[in-house]
Amino acid sequence: MSSAEVGRKQNADVVIVGGGSAGVLLAARLSEQPSRRVLLIEAGDEPDDPDIWNPAAWPTLQGRHYDRDYRTQPQAGTAGRIHHWARGKVIGGSSCLHAMGYMRGHPSDFQAWADAAGDRRWSWDELLPVFQAIEDHPLGGDGIHGNGGPLPVHMPSDEVSPLARAFIEAGALLGLPRLEGHNSGEMIGVTPNSLNIRDGRRVTAADAWLTAAVRGRENLTILTASEARRLILEGNKVRSLEVVGRHGPIEVFADQFLLCAGALESPALLMRSGIGPQDVLDAAGVGCLIDMPEIGRNLQDHLLGAGNLYAARQPVPPSRLQHSESMGYMRATDFAAAGQPEIVVGCGIAPIVSERFAAPAGGTAYSLLFGITHPTSRGSVRISGPELGDKLIIDPAYLQTGRDRQLFRHALEAARAIGHRDELSGWRDRELLPGTVNTVAEIDDFVAQSVITHHHPCGTCRMGKDANAIVGSDLRLKALDNLFVVDASIMPNLTSGPIHAAVLAIAETFARAVA
Repeated sequence: MSSAEVGRKQNADVVIVGGGSAGVLLAARLSEQPSRRVLLIEAGDEPDDPDIWNPAAWPTLQGRHYDRDYRTQPQAGTAGRIHHWARGKVIGGSSCLHAMGYMRGHPSDFQAWADAAGDRRWSWDELLPVFQAIEDHPLGGDGIHGNGGPLPVHMPSDEVSPLARAFIEAGALLGLPRLEGHNSGEMIGVTPNSLNIRDGRRVTAADAWLTAAVRGRENLTILTASEARRLILEGNKVRSLEVVGRHGPIEVFADQFLLCAGALESPALLMRSGIGPQDVLDAAGVGCLIDMPEIGRNLQDHLLGAGNLYAARQPVPPSRLQHSESMGYMRATDFAAAGQPEIVVGCGIAPIVSERFAAPAGGTAYSLLFGITHPTSRGSVRISGPELGDKLIIDPAYLQTGRDRQLFRHALEAARAIGHRDELSGWRDRELLPGTVNTVAEIDDFVAQSVITHHHPCGTCRMGKDANAIVGSDLRLKALDNLFVVDASIMPNLTSGPIHAAVLAIAETFARAVA
């Protein structure tokens, strides 16, 4: 059913707030039962920009009309800089904007989830069939990767840039294992990035799950250009949801409400509804109905140093993929030691630098990006007022711990160790950045100037068995009987790499539990 058929009041069995990756998967999976009426609410419209499906265009998508383009607070740990956070406001959400990398994570990442939740369903072994159900992978059928799932996982071969091939060779001869993709459970090593691409085109979560057949189901309504303003509570349940739609306000009634609006908007909706830290709500002029002090806290994100920049000895051909073609995961000191990754170095087939540096012309330089996988700095998001137009106050607290700063030094060291190897001598003319940095203070200053977001915000409605956690292992908000959070905000901690695969696994796990 289209949004044109929606009236001032709506009734459904399940309401899904947010049409991003988790939301579209849940809309498809939960509407498989014909008797269950599912309403999907998305603040943006259907995607209409052809550049979305061009993998090489992805860096230019940020700032367009379907990007919320949030701004952080000035960050003391990054030389006072304000960071732009791209988040999709469109059916398909940030899967229409991101770099298409598909990396499940390391088994230790999910063991931490299982331990936090007190539930083995969030462990690697229990999530393995969930990931397999999601994937259409060329190695599917090997007992590890999935085959025939909705989302294609492309393993590049002939398209890989010769520069990226030299980067992989340099990493391998430094001692890093050569991997066949990042998704087997082993991540320490080098390999071309696995990508959500089919036949040279991006495949968004909406492309994968909201097929024409799914959209044609009588029991599924998709409501676009509609923002969830406030949850209305009645006793220990959500009675209804106030929505500001294309044609005015709408009130939605349902048995279950699923928040899939992401690590920023899901806690913001809770706070606008009077659910959250009392001090934050008081400051924003919102009456506190349920005091949950940790809503909006535990905000985490990956940073990448952009970058360890090199002038090229020969013209660098444009990427035939999406510019960031290979990520090498490693330990911080003994780079090739087995275990959970601590740092990462990526090969950028372009001169990728932060706004603090001038980028050379395309084709004349390239960057090795460097970062840490499990930052210990924790930030927060909070509302500034009761209305949708009141800005979110986003403070990721980047690089606030000594451990994070130390690991970033190791990550830069690893990038330079690879970048200066003989295997890259055919491409490397000279290093442009960071240049001469000798002291810890000089290195830390360069890191602070160079880091950019890797676009992986999470953790603001964390899952846990402890009393302060926001949701339990079933993803139900602990204070209410019929409200669930099913998106990146429930992650207790970051996975080692991009979080998109993990977000899909969260949604699929929830769908299986309620099917």
